[in-house]
Order: sequence, then structure tokens, then C-alpha cells
Amino acid sequence: MDHLSFIQSKVVLDRSELGNMLAICRFKNQKIVFTNGCFDIIHRGHVEYLAKAASLGNQLIIGINTDASVKRLKGAARPVQDENTRALVLAAFSFVSKIVLFDEDTPYELIKLVQPDILVKGGDYKPEEIVGYDLVTKKGGEVVTIELVEGHSTSSIIQRMSV
Repeated sequence: MDHLSFIQSKVVLDRSELGNMLAICRFKNQKIVFTNGCFDIIHRGHVEYLAKAASLGNQLIIGINTDASVKRLKGAARPVQDENTRALVLAAFSFVSKIVLFDEDTPYELIKLVQPDILVKGGDYKPEEIVGYDLVTKKGGEVVTIELVEGHSTSSIIQRMSV
């Protein structure tokens, strides 16, 4: 088995490919879980968060901000790692089904496309304030927050490195 090709195949380059995968999942009555983020420097907090998110359903789809989107949201010094690196690293996790890049500041359009059964974000968000809350709850899905791992964030890692 060519493991690298398998990992690379999880990164969606054509959104119509994602549509086909989602149709098969729905036909099989699988629960689709969606989350998103920059995932700039993968750390323990990310791993625990994503593993818990994956446990909520059958398929975990992760939306990742493009480099341009991260710069707009986090500043000119970010991202530390480029979008292709971030996507490949996340795709290597066995519990991740697909990775989709998005260039907008929010994943609203991507959530519209995915139509997840469960939308997940970190515990620093209130469910009703999460982008896509309206889309997911309107179709009977749920919005779940997962507690963050204290002391584990990309920003705190960068701060420690610059001291």
C-alpha cells in the first residue's frame, strides 16, 4: 500500500469529489462531522480536539483556511506552515476522512456544501455564535463544542518560541 498517496487522496482538490463522497455517506446513513480552523502548528490540543470530534460520527471533514485567509485573520506573520503542509499533516490522522481548503474568512459556504450532521468547534465558542449554526440546526443537526486542552495553542507555542 502506498501510504503517502492514500494520505494525499484525503485532501480535496475538486469540491465535486467531496459531493460524491457525501452522497455515498448519506446513502449509508453515516453521520458527517465537520470542523474547521487554521491548524497552523499541530499540537496536543489539536489532536485531542480532532479525535473527540471524529468520535461524534462516522466521517470527519476538516475545513482549513488557506494561507491568504490565515494572513487576513491572524496577521502577516502567519501561517507558520503553508496550507499544503497543514492539509497533509491533518490528512495523516487515521480518523480524518477529508480535508478541504477554503479561502473565505469563514467556512459558511463550505458548511452549506457539506451539510454536516454535527458541527464542532472549540469550547471557547458559544454554539449559537458558531458560523454555520443556522444551517446545521435548521436541518436538525447539532452544534457541539469541545473543551480546549489548557496551555496548548499555536499562539502560546509561538509566544514561547519568541521569548
